Amino acid sequence: MQNNTEIPLREQNIVLIGFMGVGKTTIGSHLARKLYRDFVDIDQEIEQEYNMPTTEIFKTYGEQRFREIEKEHILKLCSNTRLKIISVGGGAFLQEEVKQACLASSIVFFLDLNWNSWKDRLKMLIDTRPNLQNKTLGEIEELFRSRQDIYAVNHSKIDTDQLDAEEVADYIIQTLNLGWELYEPTRGLN
Repeated sequence: MQNNTEIPLREQNIVLIGFMGVGKTTIGSHLARKLYRDFVDIDQEIEQEYNMPTTEIFKTYGEQRFREIEKEHILKLCSNTRLKIISVGGGAFLQEEVKQACLASSIVFFLDLNWNSWKDRLKMLIDTRPNLQNKTLGEIEELFRSRQDIYAVNHSKIDTDQLDAEEVADYIIQTLNLGWELYEPTRGLN
């Protein structure tokens, strides 16, 4: 796998992490358009490969197999690509190898949303998220809170509660521009 010192900062992939339904796909699409990069949604890639929704993949093959496939996709992107915007599933960072690969080769943004804001989205998410099905609200809140620890290691955290997807994408771009100027300032020819 490539080390991030081998990839110029401005060419590193940008990885979006956060709990399911936080808006990684929507924000990632906006960000890709604004930065003229390709967008890769890992869950959508797996769904296309298996020609079935994630809920069916979980039912047919189990969560462990899904996580293995997810890891293969992410590790391949981290080691073989540049200039991508990548949205990873809410549980991807449960796998230490995935977390370390993303942190070493990409710029990782944690899209955070508080529980009450997220809870308002539950009705839209329940049917398409296998880890939410057949769970009480209390169990879902416990899952939400337990996942916060796995997202804590990142390069930048964005509280998205009061922002729409476009504003979050703009904020990420401002953060990137600042970082790029600090760590890889534009150098003149003279």
